[in-house]
Amino acid sequence: MERVEVGFTSGGDQCAAWLYPPDGVPKPRPLVVMGHGLGGTREMGLDRYARRFAAAGMAVLVFDYRHFGASQGTPRQVVNIARQREDWRNAIAFARTLRGIDKTRIALWGTALGGGHVLTIAPQDDYIAAVVAQAPCTSGWASAMVKGPINVTKVVTIAATDLLIGPIRRKPVGIKLAGRKRSAALMSARDVPEGYGRLAEDSESWQPKVAARFAFPALFDAPGRRAKALKMPVFYAIADNDSVAPAKPALEAAKRTKHAVVKRYPVGHFDLYFDDVFEQVVYDQTEFLVSVLRP
Repeated sequence: MERVEVGFTSGGDQCAAWLYPPDGVPKPRPLVVMGHGLGGTREMGLDRYARRFAAAGMAVLVFDYRHFGASQGTPRQVVNIARQREDWRNAIAFARTLRGIDKTRIALWGTALGGGHVLTIAPQDDYIAAVVAQAPCTSGWASAMVKGPINVTKVVTIAATDLLIGPIRRKPVGIKLAGRKRSAALMSARDVPEGYGRLAEDSESWQPKVAARFAFPALFDAPGRRAKALKMPVFYAIADNDSVAPAKPALEAAKRTKHAVVKRYPVGHFDLYFDDVFEQVVYDQTEFLVSVLRP
C-alpha cells in the first residue's frame, strides 16, 4: 500500500503527515485522523494501525505534533497541550480539504495523551463521526498518583527548574520520558522502559527527553470530564494493567459517554501495539470504525 507524504500548517509551522488512500473504494471515502501520545512520533507503531484501517476501506491521515518528529517547531521536544490540540483541529481541517473525502465521515483516533486530546476535541466539532480513544489519559492527576510520591517529587522539582531556568538559558530543561518506578521520568513503572523502548526502535527521530515544564499542566488536565459532551460513538480500548493511563478513570469516562463501546484487555499500556494483543485490538477497532463510518 502506498502512503503519501503530506503536510498542513498549524500555528505558523508545518506539521508532517502520512496520507493512506484506500484502493478500490468508491468516493467519497471516510477518513481517520491519527495522533500519538506523550513524546511519540508517527513512526512509533501508528503505521501498523493505519494500514489495517486503509485496507478496510478508510483513508487515514497520521501526523506529527509540532516540535516532534518530522514536523517543524522550535525549541524541539516541547509538549504543549493547547498547541497539540490546535494541531488536531488543523489536521481535521486539512483532511476536509482532501479530494474524495466525505467531510461528514471523519473519525479521530488517539492513543494515551492523544486519546485525551481526541476526547477533548471531538465535542467541539459537530461533524466528527466517531472517536477511538486507546488507553486514553483521562486524568493527569490519576496518572501522577499511581507513580507514587517519590516520583512526583522528583518530576515536580525538575519541572520547576525548567520553568525558572529554561527561559534564561533559552533552552528547556529536559526530563526523561520513560523510566522505572520511582525514577525521575514522566512515565515510570516496571514495564515502561521496555515497552516505550520497543516503540522507539521504529523511529529515527524519537528523542528520550522532553521539556520538563509539561508536568504542571499535565497534572491538572482532565479530558474525562468532557465525556458527557461526546455525542458520537466512542470506542474505548482500555488496558486493565495500564501503568501510564490508569484504567479506572477511563472506565468512569466511558460510563458518562452516551454512545460508548468499551473493550478491555488484560494487558499493560504498551502491549496494545504488539503481537497477538495488537491483532485483537486492531480487529476490534476496525470493526467499530467500519460499522460507524458506513455511508
